[in-house]
Amino acid sequence: MHPVLASFFRAVWSQLHARMLLLTLMPFLLSVVIWGVVLWLGFQPLIDWVHSWFLDNDGFRIVGNVLGWFGLGAIKTVIVPLLAMWVLLPLMILTALVFIGTLAMPVIVKHVASRRFPTLEQRGSGSILGSLWIAFSSFCIFLLLWLVTLPLSAIPPLGFLVQPVLWGWLTYRVLAYDALSAHADTIELHAILRDHKWPLLLIGAITGAMGAMPTLLWLGGALSVVFFPVLAALSIWLYVLVFVFTGLWFQHYCLAALTRQRLATSHSTSTIQPD
Repeated sequence: MHPVLASFFRAVWSQLHARMLLLTLMPFLLSVVIWGVVLWLGFQPLIDWVHSWFLDNDGFRIVGNVLGWFGLGAIKTVIVPLLAMWVLLPLMILTALVFIGTLAMPVIVKHVASRRFPTLEQRGSGSILGSLWIAFSSFCIFLLLWLVTLPLSAIPPLGFLVQPVLWGWLTYRVLAYDALSAHADTIELHAILRDHKWPLLLIGAITGAMGAMPTLLWLGGALSVVFFPVLAALSIWLYVLVFVFTGLWFQHYCLAALTRQRLATSHSTSTIQPD
């Protein structure tokens, strides 16, 4: 637990650096521009499609009965736009994640490595295409699990438990790779991901809980629909902020683990006596 806690406090200190705070602006602005155009052109057609699906499949009666069981019948009138927003939410997460992986993580790697690990040799062969592939393939699995567990979002306690687990797995898969790809060779990368699987999953779960906090903005019923553009922009910025902090936490932990691994390997090699 000590390496996890130590890297956490180092990540907090790094997050407060002006360069890291400014780093959240570019992914945020790009995401807002992209999603501003998408919502302007496609949000109403999406609502119309969901509304038609509900009418054709007796969805309003079924959802009304389910919400009534939990005392949430008041939100039945806005269930269609709320569901449309929930469908868009994982796509917003993907946008933020791609921009963090391609724009922010190289800066995070350089920031942490130059200040704490200046002598650590870069042996990695990671690339933007490799990062994009890891992000895309991981997100496809994430999206499938998101859709399967989407009905649980109507039950706040279960929704708050599922979100951190999904986020934890996604961030572990994507950001741990990005944190190591520049410095670790293929053998070192796989060894660290294997030997440190549970600490990395713990970091992912904690930041997953942090990543679930923007979801609270979407639980305001009718107000969520009225202020949707504002809430969408605020959610994107919060996701970007959480991703940057998560990247810093993974970066500090993974480079420290790589340093210890190389020292152990060097010590083991030096103690081997020739025949």
